Formats: sequence, C-alpha cells, structure tokens
Amino acid sequence: MNIPAAAPVIALQAKGLSAAHGRQPVLHDLSLSAHAGQWLAIVGPNGAGKSTLLRCLAGLMSLAAGQVHLQGRPWFDMPAAERARQLAWLGQDVAGDPAMAVADVVALGRLPYQGWLGWQGAEVGDRAAVDQALADTDMAWARKRPLGALSGGERQRVMLARALAVQAPVLLLDEPVSHLDVPHQRLVAQVLRREAAQGRCIISVLHELPLALAADRLAVMKQGRLLAEGRTDDPAVHGVLEDVFDQAVAVTQHDGRWTALPRF
Repeated sequence: MNIPAAAPVIALQAKGLSAAHGRQPVLHDLSLSAHAGQWLAIVGPNGAGKSTLLRCLAGLMSLAAGQVHLQGRPWFDMPAAERARQLAWLGQDVAGDPAMAVADVVALGRLPYQGWLGWQGAEVGDRAAVDQALADTDMAWARKRPLGALSGGERQRVMLARALAVQAPVLLLDEPVSHLDVPHQRLVAQVLRREAAQGRCIISVLHELPLALAADRLAVMKQGRLLAEGRTDDPAVHGVLEDVFDQAVAVTQHDGRWTALPRF
C-alpha cells in the first residue's frame, strides 16, 4: 500500500503584498509560500524588489496591502517576544558595536529566550547555541576578539552566526554571502542546506546565481512581481531566470548540479 507523502508545512506566507518606498510602488500584489524543511532563494535583477519583499516578510516594513502569516498566524497577532523566537533576520550591512567581543555579539541572538538576568543567567543551551553558530561560520577562533578588529567578510560571518544562534524555525537572510570569499560562500551553503534538512524554513535573497541554484526552491522576481517559483531543477523556472537577466546567463548542469554560467 502506497502512503502519500505529507504535504510540506507552510512556515511563512505572503498574501497579496503590495508595498512602496514613499510614493514609489515596489511590490505589486505578490503572494509567496515558504515551507518548513526547505531553503527558498529569491533572485532577480537589481531593483526587482527582493530586499523589500524580505523586509516585509520580517515585519520591518509597512504594507500598502496584503498580509504575512508566520506559522499560520497573522504576523502582528503574535506577541513580539514570540515573533523574535520564531523568526531570525540578517539584513544587509548589519552594524554592531566594534568594541564588543565576537562571542557577545553572537549571544545577542539568544536574547528572546532570556529572562531579567540576561546573558549572565544564560542556560547551558544558550551557550551551546552560540558555540555551534561560531563553529558553523568558521568564527570560533575569534570569539574573544573585538568585532571592530575583523575584516568585512569576518564581520558578515559573525552576524550570520548571531542569526543562526536564535535557532528560530524561520530564518531570513538578505545577501548573506555578499562579502565572503568562495570557500566561505560554500560553507554558508552547506550550513543552510543542513538547517533546512533539520526542518527550518530558510529564505535568502541572493545575487550569486550558482549558490541560489543550490537551494531547494527558487523565486524569480522582476519589477516588484513574482514571475516564477518552483524547484531549482525545474526547466520552466530556469527559462524565466534566463529571461529576467536578458539571456546574460545560461542555466546548465555540471557534475550533476545545476549552475548558472555567464553568456558573453
């Protein structure tokens, strides 16, 4: 007897989103679902509205229309403390106190779980989460160093570690590898695939198309609209991806993996 596979659980859902910067519309009636246990990469040319969409999903930007549901509930129906435990966010160029030690910066990701004693009253699980996040981002060696003593790429990895330390069911990442070299881009991809395999919902905005094609699903945007969403091995999605970049890239297989190569 064949038992049908269970439908994936929707962790984060946008319904009919429209948003604007001032009087300039940026998103137009956009709907999107992201599932637990999957990594969704959002791609598109500059000005497509990718970062605006992510900020709307994170509750950081006002909506002109539409709703965002987190774990099946309207976003703003959830208490702020619960939202902070359910969703972790990494924005572009996130700043931090340059005098803070790296481990203390990463420990900020555990604040949603701590009582009035703060980090001084942290549980063993909190410290283990910080240690794991530092190891995942190859930053354990710098745990006692001040943030300001690190390179741009190293600071980027510290901020990613802070987001990972939340251990939230939903993780939103806006260009998480923008300052990273290729080996550390690969490291981030491996961590995100592992986090998704453990049941988390990962949504990332990426300019690096080969990295985006390592995700489970791809959402392709242009001019504030969602043009395609599907598995990263879907030829129809590949066609839309090539179209939005004016045929400047070709999606092809190499060593059994899908990647994007420039067309000159």
